[in-house]
Amino acid sequence: MTGVTLRRAGDVALRRSPAQAVFTRRAARRLAVLAYHGVDDPGQFARQLDHVVRHAAPVSLDAVLAALSGGPPLPPHAVLVTFDDGFRSVLDAGLPLLRERGVPAVAFVLPGLLDTRQPFWWTEATLLHDAGARAAGTPTTSAAALVGWLKTVPDTRRVEVVEELRAAAPGVDTSMGQLSRQELAILLEGGVAIGNHTWTHPCLDRCDTAEVTRQVVDAHDTIREVLGHPPRAFAYPNGNHDLRAEGLLGELGYEAAFLFDHRLAQAPGPASDRLRISRLRVGTETSLDRFATILSGLHPAVHHARGGR
Repeated sequence: MTGVTLRRAGDVALRRSPAQAVFTRRAARRLAVLAYHGVDDPGQFARQLDHVVRHAAPVSLDAVLAALSGGPPLPPHAVLVTFDDGFRSVLDAGLPLLRERGVPAVAFVLPGLLDTRQPFWWTEATLLHDAGARAAGTPTTSAAALVGWLKTVPDTRRVEVVEELRAAAPGVDTSMGQLSRQELAILLEGGVAIGNHTWTHPCLDRCDTAEVTRQVVDAHDTIREVLGHPPRAFAYPNGNHDLRAEGLLGELGYEAAFLFDHRLAQAPGPASDRLRISRLRVGTETSLDRFATILSGLHPAVHHARGGR
């Protein structure tokens, strides 16, 4: 059996296990915040949304924020759909599917990339590495190893390395279409709230304090300018929580901030840690068997028991 076949068999077995029923009952009292990126498989994403509509209760960001402030509690098996980074596919492929089913969502965007063809920095590093570009003192075994390493070094070093890679492969086209400012309004009108994901997505815990401030505040101000109101929610890039950023978010009036820790969130209420809300990692290609065990919290429990972060 191949690795993929084994994983699929494992997902089927986990979903059919007695533990799934136990975890599903427990999850009724929690909030499942699904953390997607792009919509790479629209057909499977549609099936996932259908599963949510049939077996759970999709809720809006407004409903979550109201519950955090002591308003009406969320229904059992509440699910909030979120997207990180602002991939164009969320607008082109995801929005029609969400609207057809009446499922609200949140898109955490990078205002520094709006109206450009500038790639995400990790996409650029991957394309340059795959084209043969190398930088001194960096991993060379794979693009994934390089990107993983870049997330651990001081942010100034990350910027230097990407510049070195560009210089080593000047003819490589790394451009990609990004959302425009006007398209944020289309998402908003379609039921997708807009949140702050920093200016250009550095790992904030690898930035100096001045850069943390610039990344959070410049993004905040631009979203407010584009939409006519400030964003109410934030997602930490790469899920890397940072106390300096959390302090800024409090000063700016943010009502929620989200991690990327592959855990169910507690039921929102006035006592919640509203600037450290857990989210579940999922992709539009995720099988329905795994998707069901992610929603129940069983897959995250197994993942963390095996040492996953």
